[in-house]
Amino acid sequence: MNLISKALNSLIGPLFSVIDKAVTDKDEANRLKQEIQSQLIESENSIVKAQMQVILAEAQGESWLQRNWRPLLMIVIVAIIANNYLLAPYLGAMFGVGLQLDLPERLWDIMTIGVGGYVGARTADKGISAWREVQSERTRTQASLYREADTK
Repeated sequence: MNLISKALNSLIGPLFSVIDKAVTDKDEANRLKQEIQSQLIESENSIVKAQMQVILAEAQGESWLQRNWRPLLMIVIVAIIANNYLLAPYLGAMFGVGLQLDLPERLWDIMTIGVGGYVGARTADKGISAWREVQSERTRTQASLYREADTK
């Protein structure tokens, strides 16, 4: 969730309480709240779609670096984490030396987003594949029903 979404979501509670106080008709108040929620969801979806288009454009780019800079960044971050929490402590315990690299909090955030993005993309990919399989099976079933009906 990006900063704008967090800010907007933090305003929803106070906004809904204002709607409850200002609008006496409960059905109308609920309709307004639902409309606000729908608009927020729609705006978040458009942000996610725009981000997805940027990533797809990078993945389909002509330059090797353009296609691979995100995975390379993740590999570097993972290497720093492996050094700081696996390699350096053991070297320090065994030989008295172990170089630890500072990993700024922003890089932790990038890693979290990167892993979350990967998991989300894989989940969406599997969901789309499953949906396509269901649609394909439904089409095959309908075709066999039509053939069966034609032969009767």
